[in-house]
Amino acid sequence: MTQLGLGLDLSTKRTRKREFLDEMQRVVPWLKLIALIEPHYPPGKTGRPPFPIATMLQIYFMQQWFGLSDPAMEEALYDVPLYREFAGLDGGMVRLPDESTILRFRHLLEKPGLAAQMLALVNEILTEKGLMLKAGSAVDATLIAAPSSTKNGSGTRDPEMQSTQKGGNWYCGMKMHIGVDADSGLVHTVIGTAANVHDITVAQALLHGKETDVYADAGYQGIEKRCETDAVRWHARRSAPTRHVIFIGPVFQALRKALRAIHRLPKANSVVIWAVFFIKPR
Repeated sequence: MTQLGLGLDLSTKRTRKREFLDEMQRVVPWLKLIALIEPHYPPGKTGRPPFPIATMLQIYFMQQWFGLSDPAMEEALYDVPLYREFAGLDGGMVRLPDESTILRFRHLLEKPGLAAQMLALVNEILTEKGLMLKAGSAVDATLIAAPSSTKNGSGTRDPEMQSTQKGGNWYCGMKMHIGVDADSGLVHTVIGTAANVHDITVAQALLHGKETDVYADAGYQGIEKRCETDAVRWHARRSAPTRHVIFIGPVFQALRKALRAIHRLPKANSVVIWAVFFIKPR
C-alpha cells in the first residue's frame, strides 16, 4: 500500500500503459545502466539533495516512450499517478523534479561516450539472450530538425547544423544513421552527422562486421561500388521504374521484412522497444 492511494484504489482494470511500464520495469537493466551513470552524477553536497539516479533515468525513459518534452514531463508527473509510481515518487515524496532538473539530467546523458556505452551494454545483454542474431542488417537514416533562426544571443546558427533538401522541402539540423538487426529490428549502431551528409557516406560504418546481407532503401543505390570487400551482399531498393526487378521471390520478402523493421521501430514489441530509448530526441 502506498501513501498516495491509502489502499483505497478499487480499480481492477490494468491498462495497456500500465502493462507496458510493468514490463519495462522487468526487462530494462536498470542497475547496470545506473552503474554507468553514477560516476557522472553530481553528488549534491550542498543545497537540496538530488533525486535518485533511478528516478531520473525512469523519467527520461518515459519521456522517450511517450514523446514528452521537459515541461510536459513535469506536468505529467503531477497529473498522472502511474508515472509517479513508475519513477518511485509515490511514497509520500512532496517534491517532484521540475523541468530544469529533467533538462539537466538529459544533458548529463549527452556526455561524450556515455550514450555509446549504454547502447553497447544493451546490445551485449540482447546478444547474450540470443535476441541479436547478427546474420543480416538493415540501415536507414532520419533527419533531426533544429531551429534555423538566427534570432538568438549569438545571432548565428549552430555550426554543427546544416541544411539539406528532402522531398522538395528544405530542412536544417542533423541526420541520424542507424543500423538494426534485420530479423528483430534491434538497433546495434547509431551515428550522428550533419544533415547534408549523404546516407552512403557512413553506410559501411553502420555494420557490425558479422552480417552477410544488408538491406536498405533507394537512398543507398550504388553502395556496393564503394564497398572494400565482397563479404557483404547489399540489397538496395530500386527506384520506381525498376522496382519490380528486386521485388521477386525471397529477396522481396527479406527486403520488406528488413525495411519494416526500420520504419516501424516505434511500434516494435515492448520487450525490445527499450533498445532504442535514446535514438531520436524529442
